Amino acid sequence: MIRRVLPHPFLFVALLVMWLMLNQSLAPGTFLFGALVAFGGSWAMVALDPPKARLRLSRLPPALRLAGRVLIDVFRSNLAVARIILGGTERRTHSGFMTLRLDLTDRYGLAVLAIIMTCTPGTQWVHYDPARGTLLLHVLDLVDEREWANLIKQRYETLLREIFE
Repeated sequence: MIRRVLPHPFLFVALLVMWLMLNQSLAPGTFLFGALVAFGGSWAMVALDPPKARLRLSRLPPALRLAGRVLIDVFRSNLAVARIILGGTERRTHSGFMTLRLDLTDRYGLAVLAIIMTCTPGTQWVHYDPARGTLLLHVLDLVDEREWANLIKQRYETLLREIFE
């Protein structure tokens, strides 16, 4: 019954909470407008009709390992970027673009990899070509392309394939 009125209740709650946190207010008007926005977002998801993600309990250990790796790498990357920025003229960066062939094909796995690459300071997901299976990535301190390719494939792609494929 509730799914007829509110097709994605968890999305509704998440959007409402996010709205209230962004506005830092629990005023009735803020709550009502946030509920309206969340309701619209929930129905927009019906129009998009994404395929369901199939996550199994057996995939929890690799997901936890991936989360731990990402947390550590984001912390390390923050320190490295801070050294680059605060290093002044002593530190020379070699920023550039690199192309990486991915074996990962699952759309949810690719979305998670895009989030990881974009959230990690110093890297930016630029473009993915599904026909070729290649990723264009910008790296702030690109010294060795092979090292970056191995890092992404071994630290992230293998676990993402284990989780989503």
